[in-house]
Amino acid sequence: MTFGESIKTCFGKYADFTGRASRSEIWWFILFTCLVNLALSRVSPIVGMIFGLAVFLPSIAAGARRLHDTNRTGWWQLLYILPIIGVIIVIVFLVLEGETTDNQYGEPPIIDYS
Repeated sequence: MTFGESIKTCFGKYADFTGRASRSEIWWFILFTCLVNLALSRVSPIVGMIFGLAVFLPSIAAGARRLHDTNRTGWWQLLYILPIIGVIIVIVFLVLEGETTDNQYGEPPIIDYS
């Protein structure tokens, strides 16, 4: 999935916590949100905070779909509450390769290796 496709998909599935997401989808979206938030925060901290709140729900939804791809429930994101170790655990889960077969969360995302 390309950078643009990832952003379009994540905003298109703004609050969709069902299905699965590829690694590229979540990481391109995280890169986008970090870069835009950084740029907007340089302009005005208030604008950066508003953008952060606007992308909070699609970020959580994309994270849940990514965890579904590794056959885990999206509730694992609650580990973000734990300082340092919780964040590390969730990042490891997000980095893991997804299952190539159907699981309880649906079919695997379409991956184009061309």
